[in-house]
Amino acid sequence: MRLPFSILLLLPFIFTAGCGYNTLQQQDEQIKAAWSEVINQYQRRADLVPNLVNTVKGYAEHEKEVLTQVTDARARIGSIQATPELLNNPEAFKQFQDAQGQLSGALSRLLAVAENYPQLKADGLFRDLQAQLEGTENRITVARNRYIESVRDFNVTVRSFPTNVTAKLFGLGLKPNFTVENEQAISSPPKVDFGKPAPVPAPAQPF
Repeated sequence: MRLPFSILLLLPFIFTAGCGYNTLQQQDEQIKAAWSEVINQYQRRADLVPNLVNTVKGYAEHEKEVLTQVTDARARIGSIQATPELLNNPEAFKQFQDAQGQLSGALSRLLAVAENYPQLKADGLFRDLQAQLEGTENRITVARNRYIESVRDFNVTVRSFPTNVTAKLFGLGLKPNFTVENEQAISSPPKVDFGKPAPVPAPAQPF
């Protein structure tokens, strides 16, 4: 492969100490490894969904809206190709993050609904699935944190001199990262109380 003349002129600089090329490559590989772990844990959660939905359906079949939300959210995730190339596309990365957030919210609502069915809560399979889901969510948090740290280190290197010159020369740009926007709301299940009667409206005042 014949290199462009501009790159040939900069080759002496690139291969001198401090150019950061090796550092960029190492950090890029760390990001890919961290991303693979994020995907593995998200896939572990997605694999739990069918059994969880079927178990809840056995006791609360009429909760169709919540069950459908979980199923649809999982299907949306399955339609996204979470390849390493996605890490170079901020828009695609945001779609992936939004889809995972949608599933997190739907699962929270499903578990909140389950609180209203004592027989379901006492079911051994449901308790086991709930424990697996909780453990998976913890693994997701750890994997995401590792990815966030890897991207932070890489992005600092990309923006720092002189490694920013090397990064630009080889087409290495900033990587998208997870955001914490609405994360607290997503992780907090909504309060659902079907036993509480609706408030009685106040009588109309005569004119």
